Amino acid sequence: MNALAITAHTQTSAAGTGNAAGAAALRAGRSGLRRCDLPDVDLETFIGRVEGLEDHPLEGELAAFDCRNNRLAELALQQDGFLAAVDAAIRRHGADRIAVLLGTSTSGIAATEEAYRRRDPATGALPPDYDYRHTQNMYSLADYVATRLGLSGPAMVVSTACSSSAKVFADAWRHIHAGICDAAIVGGVDSLCGMTLYGFNALQLVAPEPCTPLDRQRRGISIGEAAGFFLLERAEDAPADAPRLTGHGESSDAHHMSAPHPEGAGAARAMREALQRAGREGHELDYVLMHATATPANDRSEARALADVLGPRARCAGTKGLTGHTLGAAGAVGAAQALASLAGGFVPGTAGLTDPDPELGLDARAASEERPVRRVLLNAFGFGGNNCSLLLEAPC
Repeated sequence: MNALAITAHTQTSAAGTGNAAGAAALRAGRSGLRRCDLPDVDLETFIGRVEGLEDHPLEGELAAFDCRNNRLAELALQQDGFLAAVDAAIRRHGADRIAVLLGTSTSGIAATEEAYRRRDPATGALPPDYDYRHTQNMYSLADYVATRLGLSGPAMVVSTACSSSAKVFADAWRHIHAGICDAAIVGGVDSLCGMTLYGFNALQLVAPEPCTPLDRQRRGISIGEAAGFFLLERAEDAPADAPRLTGHGESSDAHHMSAPHPEGAGAARAMREALQRAGREGHELDYVLMHATATPANDRSEARALADVLGPRARCAGTKGLTGHTLGAAGAVGAAQALASLAGGFVPGTAGLTDPDPELGLDARAASEERPVRRVLLNAFGFGGNNCSLLLEAPC
């Protein structure tokens, strides 16, 4: 088992800025969802909005990168001593031996939306200060983070919808074990914008009230924004008390552009692969942190995959009622929540759950349960059947 150690991490979402705030909200089931108040969006729904991004532009040498997505990345990078941890890693490995592997679904597309609102009324030309390369461009996120952290190793962005920032953990595994780098910054950022809100609404997937994953009356998703970053290193190079990434599994069932496979075939394959790579059996898991978007079809598909892999009544939780569905950042948010659970000794509840759907056949509970947690299987599934599962474990 070639485990990777997670030697530092940080996350920011509507549920809280930094790990301590996020963990407290997770344990208490305290939601950060609010009625949609994003400018230029007129929809009856709830969103997971991070406060204050509008008031903190990127300046100086980083001004070209200024957009909501990169502002959110910067806010997260400033938390939990993450910058200092990266500086220490640079001293250990060298700036050219640390990769930057990040996920996003829309990058800085809000900057393009804003630019289109300012088009020249006579010619339709975009404003001269619009900078596609450093804002909407998918690579903008990795470019910004690598530039901000002073890293010169491999850098790339994965955009596989809602599995994006989970799949980069698997990419880091491959990069490090292939000798391409000695450490990796992984994670993801996605920020609120009109395209995602109106797009998911057009698909009839957006709920008018706060989302209720795994509930009998669930009606759809609440969209949120978040950023999360993790420093991954070889286990032998890390402190003994660092949590581990022991397994990952990926699949692409390509069942449908936006609908999940009805029996969760690809999801089950990803979960099995993560367990097999870690050398674990399903009964060794403390719980599964589900993707659980709160749409009828997605929760049903994932539940069937869980039954296939783990049997009936699998212990599980869904946390998007706290943060909203953060899309390309969902894997990063889930990983941070799993680490909070491992460190804090609790199984989180499923926020918004009042009437568990009996059809799903899961052991899902509304309140968190205080008990030791050693192993958490995390799911993140995206459009087009892009599936990823990660197995995170407490230190040995």
